[in-house]
Amino acid sequence: MDILKKLSEEFRVRNSQVEQTVKLIDEGNTIPFIARYRKEATGGLSDEVLRDMNERLIYLRNLEERKEEVTRLIDEQGKLTEELRQQIAGAEVLQRVEDLYKPFKKKKATRASKARERGLEPLADLLLQQEKMPDASEFLSQEVPGEEDALQGACDIIAERIAEDPEITGMIREATRKTGVITTEGTDPEEKSVYEMYYEYSEGISGIPNHRILAINRGEKEKKLKVKVVTDVEKMEALIGEAAGIREGSPVEVLLRDTVKDAYKRLMAPSLERELRGELTERAEAEAVKVFARNTEKLLMVPPVKGARVIAIDPGYRTGCKVAVIDETGKLKAYTTVYPTEPRKEIAKTRATLKKLVTKYNINTIVIGNGTASRETEEVVASFIREECPEVRYTIVNEAGASVYSASKLATEEYPDLDVTVRGAMSLGRRLQDPLAELVKIPTKSIGVGQYQHDINQSLLEGALADVVENCVNRVGVELNTASPSLLSYVAGINMGIARNIVAYREENGPFASRAQLKKVPKLGEKTFKQCAGFIRIAGGRNPLDNTAVHPESYDAAEAMLELLGYDRAQLASADSGATGFRDIDDRIWEKFGASEAAGRRTKSLKDLAEIAGNSGRRDMKKAVERLAETLSVGVPTLTDIIAEMKKPGRDPREDAPEVVFRNDVRSFEDLKIDMELEGTVRNVVDFGAFVDIGVKNDGLVHISEMSDRYIKHPMEVVSVGDTVKVKIIKIDYDKQRVGLTMKGLK
Repeated sequence: MDILKKLSEEFRVRNSQVEQTVKLIDEGNTIPFIARYRKEATGGLSDEVLRDMNERLIYLRNLEERKEEVTRLIDEQGKLTEELRQQIAGAEVLQRVEDLYKPFKKKKATRASKARERGLEPLADLLLQQEKMPDASEFLSQEVPGEEDALQGACDIIAERIAEDPEITGMIREATRKTGVITTEGTDPEEKSVYEMYYEYSEGISGIPNHRILAINRGEKEKKLKVKVVTDVEKMEALIGEAAGIREGSPVEVLLRDTVKDAYKRLMAPSLERELRGELTERAEAEAVKVFARNTEKLLMVPPVKGARVIAIDPGYRTGCKVAVIDETGKLKAYTTVYPTEPRKEIAKTRATLKKLVTKYNINTIVIGNGTASRETEEVVASFIREECPEVRYTIVNEAGASVYSASKLATEEYPDLDVTVRGAMSLGRRLQDPLAELVKIPTKSIGVGQYQHDINQSLLEGALADVVENCVNRVGVELNTASPSLLSYVAGINMGIARNIVAYREENGPFASRAQLKKVPKLGEKTFKQCAGFIRIAGGRNPLDNTAVHPESYDAAEAMLELLGYDRAQLASADSGATGFRDIDDRIWEKFGASEAAGRRTKSLKDLAEIAGNSGRRDMKKAVERLAETLSVGVPTLTDIIAEMKKPGRDPREDAPEVVFRNDVRSFEDLKIDMELEGTVRNVVDFGAFVDIGVKNDGLVHISEMSDRYIKHPMEVVSVGDTVKVKIIKIDYDKQRVGLTMKGLK
C-alpha cells in the first residue's frame, strides 16, 4: 500500500502536503509547531487535521507491519499461496488481515483439531463433495469407535472451516451490523434504578446512539442489565449455506445444514456478538471522547477575568465554607472559614466577615463553587452584595476536580503549608482569573464536562485530552516568568522534567530576559528550543518580539518588514497586547506593494490613486502581501501570521470567547414556572442535549430536539460550553428538582 497516496486521497490534500507533513512528523516535530510554523510545507493544514493525519499514519503503518508479519507466519507454515499473499497485501483494514490469518492461527485444542488428529479430515472433504454419503466405517479407530462419531468429527472440521472462512465471516458480520438488534432486560425488574427504561428494551445495531450504548454498558457492568445481540438466525444460516455452496437435494444436505447451524450458533454468533459490541463501544467511546475534548477546549479557552480581586468560597455544610482571598495576580492574601449554612447558619457573622475582607483587600469579585451547599451559600452572598456591597459582582464556577487537585502531590509541592481545603478554595478563585493556567493542574477527565468519562477507554481519553490541552496552551502562549511547571509542560517540545528545570532556573537566576536564555536551562537543547520558543512569551523582555507569537527564526524577516514599511523599532517596544500595535500596517503594505500595481492595471478613467487605495483596491491585498513576501524572501503564510501578530502584539486569542457572566441575584426552584423565559450559561454538552445553569440548584436540560427549529445531528452544532443562551421552561419536576428547557423560537 502506498501510505502517502492513501493519506492524500483520504484527507483530500495534495501529495506534496502529505509528504512534507510526514517528513516533519518523522523528524520529531510537534503538531503545534508544524501547524503554526511550517505552513509553507503543509499547505496550511490545521492542527486538528494534522493530528488526525498523524493518527491515521500510525494506523496504516501498523497495518503494513501486521501484513508483513502475517505473511511471514503463514509462509513459515508452508501454506502461503500467491492468491493469499495478494489478498493480505490488498487488505485496507486490520480486521480483514486478521480474518485472512484466522485459519492459520495457532489455537488451543478444539473439537475440529481433535477430529483432525483422529484422521477425519479426508471424511470432511468427502462430505463437502456432496456426491454421496461417504462410508464412515472406513475411518473407525480406537479413538473413533462408531460411524456417528466419525461423521460428527468430520462435521466439526467443516463447521470450523466455515467459521474461519474470511469471506463468509465478512458477509455475516456485515449482515449482523445491518439487521442485528441490541436487546436488554433488567436483572431485577422490580428494582428502581436509573436503568429502568432498559429493563425491556431493544434497538437496531445500525441506529443505536452512542450515549445509549455507554448507558447499556454501564448497566451491564453494574449487573443491573442483561444484554445480547439478536439476529434472524434462519436468514443467517441461509446466507452461510449459500456461501458454503450447499446444494439442495444432495445426499448430505441435511447433515451439512445441521453443520451450518452448529457453525453459526457455536462458533460465529458468540464471536461476532463480542466483536460487534466491542465495535459499538469503540465507536461510542470515540464520540464521547470527541465531545469531552470539545467541551474541555471551550472551558479552557474561557477568557481570563483580568484585575479580579477575589474572595473564593468552597461551600459546605457541617465543616463550613472555606474562604480564600487572592489578589489580581493570584497570590493568597488571607483565608478563613464561615458557617452560613446548616447546621450553624451563622448568616450575620458570615456577612460581617465578607464585609471585612471586601474592605481590607478591595475585593471586586466573589466566586462560589457549584458543589454541595452552593445554592444556600449563594443566597447569603447575593443578599450581602445587594444590601451592603452593590459594587461587588459574583459568579458560580464549576468546582469539578478542585478536591482532586487540592489533595494532589502537585498541590502539596506548590503549597506545602496550606490545608487541602484552602488549596481547593484558592483553585476556584484562580479558575476565574485564568482558567487555562489553573485547570491544567487537574486531571482533565476530572473537569466534569463530558459523559461516561470514567467508563470509557482511559488511555484514549487521556491522549485526546492531552492533545486538547496542548493545543489550547500553545494557541494562547505561556508567560515564561510566571507559568507553573504544569502549564509549561504542555508547551510544544517541553516535558515535565524540562518544565521543572525552567522554573528552577528562573528561581535561581531571576526572570528570563529573552527567549534565547532558555538555551541555558539544563536539558533544553536546540531541538526543544525550536519547538517551544514561538509559544513562550516574555513581557518587558529585551526584544519586544519575545512577547509575540513570531518565532525567533522569523525575527529578521519581521524586523526587516517593519523597517521597510517605515516603522521605528521603538513602536514595537511600546505596543502592548493590541492596545496600540501597528494598526495601519495593511495601509502601508498596500501603498508600497499594491496601489501602484493596481493603478497600472486600471483604465485611464480612474480618477485618482486614493480610489485604488480604498475599498475598490483591497481585492488586490493578497498580491501586495505576496510581493512583500518575495521582497523579504519569506513564505506568504509565515508573513501573513507575522502581519496579524503585528496588528495586535501579544494579543490573547481567548478574548474572542464569550465573557464570564456575573450575577446579581439568585432564584429558588419554587420561583420557576412553565413558559418562563430565562438567560443561562451552558455548563455541559452531551450527545442528547445541553445542561444550562439558570440560577437554581440543578442545571436545566435542553434536549437535542428542543435546540433548533432545524434538524441537527449533534447539540454542538448549536451550543458550546460557556455560551450564554436564552431558554424557556417547558417542564418542571418538583420532586426530582429537574427542569426541561427549550431554545426554539427564542432570539
